[in-house]
Amino acid sequence: MIAVWGLTWKELIRKRVTLMTIIMTVLFWIAYWFVADAIAGGEVHVSASMELLENFARSAMILTLGFFFGAFAVAFLAIFSSVAAVTGEAESGVLQSVLARPIQRWKWFMGRWLGFVSYVALYAVLLFVSIISISWIETGILFSLAVQLKSLALFLAVIPLLVSLTMVGSCYISPLGNGIWMTMLFGMGWLGSTIGRFMDTGRIRMKELETLETITGLIKLAMPADALQQRMLSELFSISELSGMYDLNNELSFFTINNAASNSLVVYCLVYTVVMLLAGLLLMRRKDF
Repeated sequence: MIAVWGLTWKELIRKRVTLMTIIMTVLFWIAYWFVADAIAGGEVHVSASMELLENFARSAMILTLGFFFGAFAVAFLAIFSSVAAVTGEAESGVLQSVLARPIQRWKWFMGRWLGFVSYVALYAVLLFVSIISISWIETGILFSLAVQLKSLALFLAVIPLLVSLTMVGSCYISPLGNGIWMTMLFGMGWLGSTIGRFMDTGRIRMKELETLETITGLIKLAMPADALQQRMLSELFSISELSGMYDLNNELSFFTINNAASNSLVVYCLVYTVVMLLAGLLLMRRKDF
């Protein structure tokens, strides 16, 4: 299993998706720094309480924009790195040669899963640190280590979920079809959260509002990635602690944090991930190649 894990890393490093991710990330850092500098508005002074709140709001806007891109970057890397995990290697004949050796199928599957998850997690950690650092340099606002670690854990939580779902799909669907399916599923989850934000602001008024809420709730259960992202931002900005004292959502406008995952939904995501991983292991054991 450890050997398969290492082999997965070597394959991912050689793939074009990694090169494209690096290039796009560097371009993002350059653009993000200019945007952060524009939002920060030059020099930062935090001597007065009102100036501190204004600075905190600017930092929140910068971080929200940064993690908006970060969520998509991490999700797409998780999806497209594992999109051909089973079917793609079976079609190329690589899987048959590997499984012919004395290695159990579940160990091969777990080795691949651990390789994909750890590889994308490393990228996510680097992206998280870079976004926090640029915001800190521009605004001077630095969150406590405990808050950052909690937010990082939530930021990373979507990776095993997406990899597990993608690998389950790769047991039956071709790499192209699996990539399209997972991209649409992730986009559907983001769209459901966006509709939910509009409903919370009162901008959507219709007779079938309850039906729409039910649909968005089902979408969130099918793909809770954006809900985890909202919970991550909520923990980072301490929304619950600020409630009643300062309404940060007024400053964030469209990027309001109104659909953060509850504790129950976070537990659901954990169970969902484990179920999908076990389903992938079961499919791998029973599938004929």
